[in-house]
Amino acid sequence: MERKPCAACRRLFRPRPQNSGQRYCSDSDCQLARRRQWQKSKRQSDPDYLENQAKAQRSWTKRNPDYWRQYRQAHPEYENQNRKQQTERNARRQARKIAKMDSSDPNLRLASGVYRLSPWPYGIAKMNAWMVEITVLSYTSDEVRRLQRDDSIGTGESG
Repeated sequence: MERKPCAACRRLFRPRPQNSGQRYCSDSDCQLARRRQWQKSKRQSDPDYLENQAKAQRSWTKRNPDYWRQYRQAHPEYENQNRKQQTERNARRQARKIAKMDSSDPNLRLASGVYRLSPWPYGIAKMNAWMVEITVLSYTSDEVRRLQRDDSIGTGESG
């Protein structure tokens, strides 16, 4: 039988004759990767399996409430690496930040006039810019809340 590359380590191996579709070699790390891939696929395709796994995880956590606290105390390098990775994730999230629906400041006084709407510089919005005229109708807090609500549900109505 011909040799083929392992799906995990990419080294060539001879599949067992009984399993012509074998994709992983017999190395223990590769078998662990195979089982993890199977579990991931199963969780995505089988809601009962996913729920069972979640219940088992909750049960284990209930039986071992101090596990992670003790692990971090015993492995300070893990905590430092995790803190560094979280800082990097936070920076990436900040870079992708999109305007919030509720970010309008009711105390901000916007003057009536013509304004230019430009695309978001990170390529998320459409590439065309629009010219719009904004006319301030009212600055009562009730009106601001209503306009924000209308805008957030997409009506765009102001009357």
